[in-house]
Amino acid sequence: MGSGSKYLQHGQETNDNHAHGEREREKEKGGHGHGADTPSPPALDTHNSRTHPNFVRSKGLTSADAEALLLQHGRNELEEKATPSWLIFLRQLYAPMPLLIWLAVTVELAIMNWPDAAILFAIQMANALIGWYETTKAGNAVAALKASLKPRATVKRDGKVIAIDAGLLVPGDLVILASGGAVPADCVVNEGTIDVDTSSLTGESMPVTLYEGQEAQWGSTCVQGEVEATVIGTGKNTFFGRTASLLGGANELGNIQKIILKITAVLVLQSSILCLAALIYLLVHRKQDFVESLRFVVVLMVASVPLAIEIVTTCTLAVGSRSLASMNAIVTRLVAIEEMAGMNVLCSDKTGTLTLNKMVIQEDTPIYSKGETRASVIQAAALAAKWMEPPKDALDTMVLGSVDLAHLDAYQQIDYMPFNPKVKRTEGTLKSPDGKIFKTTKGAPHIILDLCHNKNEIGPVVNEKVTQLGLRGIRCLAVAQSDEADKWRLLGILTFLDPPRPDTKETIERAQKYGVVVKMITGDQVVIALETSRQLGLGTSIRGVQGLPSLGADGKVPKDLGEKYGQMILSCDGFAQVFPEHKYLIVETLRQAGCSVGMTGDGVNDAPALKRADVGIAVQGATDAARAAADIVLTSPGLSVVVEAIIVARQIFQRVKSFINYRIAATLQLLCFFFIAVIAFDPHEDFEPPFCHVRFDPTEWRSCIDVPSHRQEHPDSVIDGWPSFFQLPVLMLMLITLLNDGTLITIGYDFVIPSQHPERWNLLVLALLSCILAFVACFSSLILLWAAMDSWRAKSLFAKVGLPHCEYGQVVTMIYLKVSISDFLTLFSSRTTLFFFQQKPGRLLFIGATFSLLISTITASFFPKMVFEKVHIEGLSAPSAHYRLWPFWVWLYCLFWWVVQDLLKVVAYLVVVKYNLFGANEGKKVYVKRDGHQLDPVEESPEEVVTLSYSRSNGQALATELQNEVRKGGLGQEIGAKYEKGRNGEEYLSVSYTRQSGKAIAAELRQELVRKSHASPSSPSSHHNHSSSNNHHSNLGQASKQGHGSKH
Repeated sequence: MGSGSKYLQHGQETNDNHAHGEREREKEKGGHGHGADTPSPPALDTHNSRTHPNFVRSKGLTSADAEALLLQHGRNELEEKATPSWLIFLRQLYAPMPLLIWLAVTVELAIMNWPDAAILFAIQMANALIGWYETTKAGNAVAALKASLKPRATVKRDGKVIAIDAGLLVPGDLVILASGGAVPADCVVNEGTIDVDTSSLTGESMPVTLYEGQEAQWGSTCVQGEVEATVIGTGKNTFFGRTASLLGGANELGNIQKIILKITAVLVLQSSILCLAALIYLLVHRKQDFVESLRFVVVLMVASVPLAIEIVTTCTLAVGSRSLASMNAIVTRLVAIEEMAGMNVLCSDKTGTLTLNKMVIQEDTPIYSKGETRASVIQAAALAAKWMEPPKDALDTMVLGSVDLAHLDAYQQIDYMPFNPKVKRTEGTLKSPDGKIFKTTKGAPHIILDLCHNKNEIGPVVNEKVTQLGLRGIRCLAVAQSDEADKWRLLGILTFLDPPRPDTKETIERAQKYGVVVKMITGDQVVIALETSRQLGLGTSIRGVQGLPSLGADGKVPKDLGEKYGQMILSCDGFAQVFPEHKYLIVETLRQAGCSVGMTGDGVNDAPALKRADVGIAVQGATDAARAAADIVLTSPGLSVVVEAIIVARQIFQRVKSFINYRIAATLQLLCFFFIAVIAFDPHEDFEPPFCHVRFDPTEWRSCIDVPSHRQEHPDSVIDGWPSFFQLPVLMLMLITLLNDGTLITIGYDFVIPSQHPERWNLLVLALLSCILAFVACFSSLILLWAAMDSWRAKSLFAKVGLPHCEYGQVVTMIYLKVSISDFLTLFSSRTTLFFFQQKPGRLLFIGATFSLLISTITASFFPKMVFEKVHIEGLSAPSAHYRLWPFWVWLYCLFWWVVQDLLKVVAYLVVVKYNLFGANEGKKVYVKRDGHQLDPVEESPEEVVTLSYSRSNGQALATELQNEVRKGGLGQEIGAKYEKGRNGEEYLSVSYTRQSGKAIAAELRQELVRKSHASPSSPSSHHNHSSSNNHHSNLGQASKQGHGSKH
């Protein structure tokens, strides 16, 4: 064993087997009290920690030792299977689509058709290179973004405490474990105690207290305390590393990947069937040569299948990923972009996401001593803190951040009493600049009030104000000052809360505008959650944990959560006092109810819910575990970036959908056109004009074919005659494919209008629109082919409109140009369900399409007259052509049918939406809030429910009723709250509590409720009491309207 092994001590690990109750009893013996002896480590659960009694404490490593140990043990991270660049390229050559091209190349080589084989091989290599480039570019972008999310660790190296990449930790390192940070490796506590959240490893919801010699495992999170620890295991040698295969899941295909596979399979199957049918028809009915028929069918199949569908989709998603990264949203899974576009419910944390996660003193400062002001009250509160030192807690941070500390230096702090949970206040003894000695104190209002000499006079007024503020979710901090005679007087009350972010309300309104309902999930009290929800416009129906879904008796998630709880959860605007497991079950219930759910989180405990949600979003400052489980990681605070991401995701979805819509239409157009042309038309038998050396009827034919001398000498030669079936040479088909695919890559930058509704795939509607686009393009191509080949007849359509006849080589080139133009015009029609001119194309897409159309037009116009692969080709405006305006007429013809195509598309879509054909409107489902919906009854609870109504204007509750309930044995958790208006216009807050029958209520909760009820009972003159089991619906609205306390 090398250097550093002495820190491992694996042979001396011991497992503790004492019960959890022993640990609690040990704590009650004063383990954490003032003046107690250093606590001995209590017995721990074997699932929670391991003890290393003889481990060697590290004092820190040198950089040289750390480098040597890093070579020996490797980086402190789980191995990721990185795919080499060369393997990515090879995969582009043996995927399902490339295999078809290899089959075609093999067939061409077998029949010794070298030119076609070379062209197909070049197409294969071009597609592989494009696919490799786009895939590696997207992968490198994601890898670079992930690298910016790597965790850091605080370690002692070369005698200095520094922050380093956690991946560089080695056994023997001395690390600092502090509250709020992740445990960066398996390590043993050197001395002291620390509370660690191990829920991500063990499922234990309560933090575990670790003592000297006990092991903190990688993947857990420090929640309280700060200690030094010695690293004993890194990377794959940690508990997390050894069980990574159990914790990780299989790489499932994203929804977009499944859609692409399904579409590709259908198109390939359809292409195979039609090509096989065409082959059989040519061999059996037309008696064609097998080699020629096979060559035509193979090339047609290659041209008709969507070769670049996955490449273009990946490129589009990668472009979207980079766009989101510029908005401080890092996408760790590309297909999550498509899933975010369909999100219709967003479950959001309150603290830090909807709010600032920072207590702020409000302007409302009730004053109870003459001559005092808000500024003087804040200064007195600051004097009751150690302003010379860094703040010790959130309240001191808030108070000291609101005062000019330079003014406080005029006072001398003689003594200071820190906060104590039993006393619930802090106190400072001070000497003023004039030499007078006095004290200031800040703390809980009822505690401070008890100190004051006039508490009986001001008590009712103070209690009423505190109760009123409490019902609005506003916290209070009372401030008092004594004189030299130690006589206390109440200066005033500082009000503070964690305010919503300035942009949160507007952000939520934007989310609702785009059909996304935001539901708040918080561990805070119900009334605080309700007030926050009201301020943000989320709604006024908040539910506590009572009645929320729970795991089955077998510990598994029930399959009927959506059926049992779906409507209840959808009707609520938020959830309070929830635990992490509730978040997971809320997400699962919504998913079972048919919602597409997004979930924001930041803690280790949020990881399961983030992973289960359709879109897991780790907010700024999230733990490593949360970021690893999330699909999107935010690097800026607040919810606004999520709404921006939704809009961008819907734009990307529109681009992908328009591309797939076009790809299906283009494939069907090309495939059906050639299939029908082969079956329906025989150019040689039905359209070929007579030769000039043979007498013909001038009333039937406009002209004849001028046959060269070699044709007269060899009458069996067909080189100058028309073929038995129509086809395009492989060169033209591949040119169409290359120009289309090259242009389509720019679709990732296309301009689109994001949908106002969540986006979901409806393949039936998509197929219908694609078929309409394909039908018009195919039908118009068949009409042009018939008219062009029939142009030699005296009564042809061309003759009637005054156009000359076409040489067969020009017919081939004309159809090539028509198919090329129709393909690109179809692309502009497929981009939107509106008329094509109602949504402008992106600049790159327009330039790409214009360039491709220009190339196609020039090629068709000036292609030299030749026979290529036994197919006549002649440019429409070539020097040999007797008429050179054909490109103009083809363009005019295509534009006419484009308008027809677009009109039919719009009409079809309007009909589909109006009559909800194929469930066209189901994917746009939005869970809009309903006005006045009631709090649903609590289900399956053995406890009764007590509902009390408070007046919002004066904060008075039915004190007698509340105290009676407390005396009966208690009010338990708040399970729900809702604002209602009474008949007299008075606004009431109805709060429902559980009654814990046969159980004593927790002392702290009882004290808080009694404190709330100390206001003088100026309740309405009449009230009614009703008792019933919670199996009956609790009509909160009625209780509130009467302004009464009602017990249900």
